[in-house]
Amino acid sequence: MVELFFDLVFVFAVTQLSHTLLKKPDAQGALQTGLLFMATWWVWIYTVWATNWFDPEKKQVRAALFALLLAGLLMSVSIPRAFTDLGWLFGAAIVLQQVGRTVAMLAASRGDNPALRRNFLRMTVWLAASGSLWVAGGLAAPESRMAWWLAALAVDLAAPMLLYYVPGLQRSTLADWNVDGGHMAERCALFIIIALGESLLVTGATFADLAMDAATVGAFLLAVLGTILMWWLYFEHGLEQGHHRMVHSDAPGRHARNSYTYLHIPIVAGIIVGAVGDELVLSHPHHGSPAALAAIIGGPLLFLCGTALFKWLAQTRALPPLSHLMGVVLLLVLAALAVPLHLSPLLAAGLTVLVLLFVAVWESCVLR
Repeated sequence: MVELFFDLVFVFAVTQLSHTLLKKPDAQGALQTGLLFMATWWVWIYTVWATNWFDPEKKQVRAALFALLLAGLLMSVSIPRAFTDLGWLFGAAIVLQQVGRTVAMLAASRGDNPALRRNFLRMTVWLAASGSLWVAGGLAAPESRMAWWLAALAVDLAAPMLLYYVPGLQRSTLADWNVDGGHMAERCALFIIIALGESLLVTGATFADLAMDAATVGAFLLAVLGTILMWWLYFEHGLEQGHHRMVHSDAPGRHARNSYTYLHIPIVAGIIVGAVGDELVLSHPHHGSPAALAAIIGGPLLFLCGTALFKWLAQTRALPPLSHLMGVVLLLVLAALAVPLHLSPLLAAGLTVLVLLFVAVWESCVLR
């Protein structure tokens, strides 16, 4: 329950991210929102790893989660203004969560497994290095902030791939990352639910303020159906496959890093971008900009790419599912033709939902 309570902050964070992109749906806005999303995801997934290794029912770990909840709330508040006047708050909140959590876990690991303690020592070094860049970027001028934060994100992304190598401490081993596969799969599935729930929240709130004509009702139904199909594609088969692989893997740490820490990034990002696309279709069903069409088609495309790769690793097959690959190809063709053919947002959304339905039916028939 304390982990679910902690997750409530990220419901707010996901809403802030989608609204930030909605206010600036251009290339620069997409890059900025993507970077903020990556930082937010990294905070959350590191906490999942920590609570996988340490019992959140312990008072010390629970107190750390409450502190992280407060820092996460401050981070979420600063998201819309992270590239203007509240960059310092966003950077400081990232450091408080990332470094503060690992220090708290170091204290909680005293007297426990020495290998686990060395693992957290390595993580502290890497997170302190990236944290200094997050803080420096937050204090820098807005025009140079992106460069600082891209460097910070590069450090964060490289750390798990390099097994947190630190001179003198060497590197971690996959044996050090012996995780509870069921817990990891369940926690990441709950974040998918958070993102899907935010999508429904945006759809419902936008629809409630609009006149209920035929186009608006059609856009509303397409948005809900698209969200349902994303749920189906992940939970009907993907969740079970990923969970089975985690539980029965000889190296669950590798699978947790690759399939859950990294490959869930495009899945969640696709849902968030798709929610922005749904709101744009509801608001302007007949006339949309290229940026709006990019969000309408790009969200499901990101989601489908991430889901295909996730299921590929879960099944250890030669290729990702053919149904998903065909869906990706169809969405790429749709994206290439949307602007030249002057597709309306409503028509683009309808065709996108048809592709998702095609993939879901194909996969269900094959697996049956």
